[in-house]
Amino acid sequence: MRRFLILLLFPFLLWSQSDFEKGESLFKQKKYASALPFFQNVLKQNPNDTRTVEYLGDIAGYQQQWDVAIGYFEKLRLQYPKVANYHYKFGGSMAMKAKSVSKFKAFGMIGDIEEAFETAARLDRKHIDTRWALVLFYIELPGIVGGSEAKAQKYAEELVQLSKVDGYLAKGYIDVYFKRYNKAENNLKKAYEIGHSKTTFEKLYDLYLNKLKNVEKARKLKADFNR
Repeated sequence: MRRFLILLLFPFLLWSQSDFEKGESLFKQKKYASALPFFQNVLKQNPNDTRTVEYLGDIAGYQQQWDVAIGYFEKLRLQYPKVANYHYKFGGSMAMKAKSVSKFKAFGMIGDIEEAFETAARLDRKHIDTRWALVLFYIELPGIVGGSEAKAQKYAEELVQLSKVDGYLAKGYIDVYFKRYNKAENNLKKAYEIGHSKTTFEKLYDLYLNKLKNVEKARKLKADFNR
């Protein structure tokens, strides 16, 4: 009888959910386009609802609408200047936009991106994603406009202290970027031995197969991972 009543009431329970709850449920199912109008309705009623603004920024990011995402996260970081995650998401959206515009425009965005990531790192000493972003930022940026292996290594070292797997992956990434493949192998092996995850396996396997051209090591690694 109880099960029958639950089934009978289920459509009503769905109908009675708030727009925010509907949007959040769809977002968690990765149905971003479906979640969007529910969050937009919430924002019309409460333009300063922090969680709604963040969800809308995240959806814009997933849809690669970088200007829209930047607008939402800019609003949040100005409203809450001491929240590291808002600076991180603003910087991330700016960085992704920079990859889609001309080099001339991208160079003009570098300062804002760096400031956002550095602010996030300073506000939260344990923010792993920010430190990863800074490793990538300083390695991929040309030295003439602020790129720096020393700065990237600094944040890789901080990652080691927070998460050894992330730290050794970051160090391995830097070594691969500069084609120091033997050194990269040492760092990626440490990450694999600690994490033994799909990500650590794939990074080390790719190094063996495509960089070191060592098919035997790649084969042994794959056998070990699949055991």
